[in-house]
Amino acid sequence: MKLGYYPGCSLEGGSREYKESVVALCKKFDIELVQVPDWNCCGATAAHNLNKELSLALPARILAQAEKAGFDEILVPCAACYNRLMVTDYEMKHQPELGKKVTDIIGMEYHGKVKMLNVIQLIEKYMLENLDFKMYKPFSYRSACYYGCLLVRPASILQFDRPEDPQTMDKVIRKIGGTPVEWEFKVECCGAGMSVSRTDLVAKLSGKVVNNALYRGAEVIIVACPMCHSNLDMRRPEIDKYLDKKTTIPVLYITQAMGLALGIDENELGLQRHFVPVNLPEKGELSAMPKEVVEHQDKED
Repeated sequence: MKLGYYPGCSLEGGSREYKESVVALCKKFDIELVQVPDWNCCGATAAHNLNKELSLALPARILAQAEKAGFDEILVPCAACYNRLMVTDYEMKHQPELGKKVTDIIGMEYHGKVKMLNVIQLIEKYMLENLDFKMYKPFSYRSACYYGCLLVRPASILQFDRPEDPQTMDKVIRKIGGTPVEWEFKVECCGAGMSVSRTDLVAKLSGKVVNNALYRGAEVIIVACPMCHSNLDMRRPEIDKYLDKKTTIPVLYITQAMGLALGIDENELGLQRHFVPVNLPEKGELSAMPKEVVEHQDKED
């Protein structure tokens, strides 16, 4: 099957490994991703802080381009892009005057016919049913499923899972053989786009996420957002400085975790691109709690 696809800026740049894992996973399920023609940046976390109309015009043009190309639905893997497109679609439908102003700005019509799918919705809708037939080995790891802010909020607009205790990613992890841990930080903020301007703030917020995942016995943190991955992975030196200890827990995209369970090559999934090495124990070594977790819990006690 063919599916519309909006990669966004992150997947074409700093989160190249996410794109690689999304494409590799879709190939396993005979899904051909067709990019939205002549797509542009969605404005991400910056535009709506500067100009309301600009923050809607950028995503609106993407939606109009997708609609013009005849897509009924499009995959939007980046949680920030997904959030901006969903919010724009909602505001244009519920504020006709604003919607008209935005379409005048972009010089294109948009009739609200395009449905957006985040990557977890893609997996749930098109992959889970046939997953058992494609499994290579279980992803048998204690996993902290980290949804972050943008996949579930604002809940009234996104209407994706429970805003305080979402479960869809946990369901996917169980399906591939993993064990989701119960933890307190699955929807807390990682610091988002403050990574460069306020690295100290990102280190504190992301450090609390990493710390809680370790405390709850996780061996891996699972994400579905390039920004979350960047902050938890690339900013690990700053996180370790904030926590005053060395942490080695890896951060994987949900698509990478699924890819490993399906036997996709690690390099095809982009695991070699991570800053924190993805050193997961081999199957059969999971009976004991990882040394890093034991030491952390002993220190907390």
